[in-house]
Amino acid sequence: MSTPDAAVTIEEDGPLLLIGVNRPEAHNLWNVEVIQAVSRAYRRLGDSAHLRVGVVFGHGRLFTAGLDLASVAPLLTDGDPTAVFPENGYDPWDFFGEPCPKPIVVAIHGRCNTLGIELALASQLAIASEDARFAQLEVARGIFPLGGATFRLPLRLGAAGMRYLLSAEMFDAATALRLGLVSEVVAANRHLERAVELARVIAANAPLGVQAALASARAAERGARNAARQVLLDNRAIFASADAAEGISAFLERRAPVFQGK
Repeated sequence: MSTPDAAVTIEEDGPLLLIGVNRPEAHNLWNVEVIQAVSRAYRRLGDSAHLRVGVVFGHGRLFTAGLDLASVAPLLTDGDPTAVFPENGYDPWDFFGEPCPKPIVVAIHGRCNTLGIELALASQLAIASEDARFAQLEVARGIFPLGGATFRLPLRLGAAGMRYLLSAEMFDAATALRLGLVSEVVAANRHLERAVELARVIAANAPLGVQAALASARAAERGARNAARQVLLDNRAIFASADAAEGISAFLERRAPVFQGK
């Protein structure tokens, strides 16, 4: 088990593995430490015969404000996200690496930005508190989403998904439910309780059948996923552009960016 002050807490609860992002003082931004710890937790879930379902949540006031650019950006200068993944982990976003073969339920509250949305899209169930707010902000920071939003948002949410991908606008939990981003919206502070309830329902089913059904569902989108991944790799120079540098600087300096298209 993890220590209470770890950046990611890990706790086994019968057949469930509870994975909690624990950087509340930093708005639960995912830095390299968090990404690698979650990736390894997914591997632990996948490799342990007694564990059947993972539940991902955030400690504190919100799920996640997104990516910790100060920590991760230096590793993304070539636009290759695999640089941040450990060799002994699974890709939580099922985009650049192999995913965990077992189901993941995400419990969302407060803010859910960028990679948080992509994590929900890559997971099998997402439960949102009624206070949750969502935003896919990358284009407002001079870069583009690296965790699958470029194809999953339009695929799953249709025209609205393309709007939020390109506009970086915020939307609420009711909208997320109506569009199909989340499975259920619950009262404030019930998101984790409900996620655990549904995870137990899944865990009570035949594990081999659940894993085979999940693998088949993923196979249906593999062609689109691989094509989208290649397009992003072909455009990795964007991460070295002046606009990307300006977007990151503006974010860190808490000011509006001025983009020049170069």
